[in-house]
Amino acid sequence: MSASTIIGEKDGFLIRLAKAEDVINYYEQNYCPLDKEVARLTGCKETFTKEEVTSFFLKSLEEDDRYFFLIIAPDGRIIGESVINEIDWDLRCANFRIGLYHKTERGRGIGTWATKVTLDFAFEELKLHRLELDVYSFNPRAEKTYLKAGFKREGVLRDAIMDGGKYADDILMSILEDEWRAGNA
Repeated sequence: MSASTIIGEKDGFLIRLAKAEDVINYYEQNYCPLDKEVARLTGCKETFTKEEVTSFFLKSLEEDDRYFFLIIAPDGRIIGESVINEIDWDLRCANFRIGLYHKTERGRGIGTWATKVTLDFAFEELKLHRLELDVYSFNPRAEKTYLKAGFKREGVLRDAIMDGGKYADDILMSILEDEWRAGNA
C-alpha cells in the first residue's frame, strides 16, 4: 500500500496514511499546545516535547502492527488521527483509537465519519475479525459515536481512572466483523 493512500474523502476532509514528511505539521498543528480537553479525553499528559512527538510519530510509521491515519481538513491542516494498532494477525483482532485535536472540529460528524471509514478499512482491507477500544465514562459523545458505528459494550472497569480528582469508569467496547457487515448491509 502506498504511503499516500487515501481511505476516505468527504466534504473536502480526507483520511490518509501518515507519512514521514507529515511529522512537523503533526507536531506544530496539534501539540503546540495540546488541547487540554484532548488530553483529558484520551488519558494522556498535557505537555509533550517536540522530540517525544516526532519520535513516536516516526516510530509508528515503522510498526507492522499499526495503521496510522491522519484526518486532514479541507485547508490541508492535520486535525486528527484514526489508528488501528496492536494488530494480532493470527487472531485477526486489533485496537482502535481516534482523536480530533481541535475543539472547532468536534461535534460536526467528522469523528463519526472517520470511525466508519476506518472500520471499513479494518474489515474490508485488513480482513480483521474483531476491533476493540476503551472509552472513558466522562466522554459520552465518543461512546455514542462508537455505538452508532456498531460497537457493543463488553464491560466496564469501574473506578479504573481518575478525572480531575474523581474516579471514573473505563468502558470496554468491540465490534465483530459480522456486526460490521450487518451494519453495512
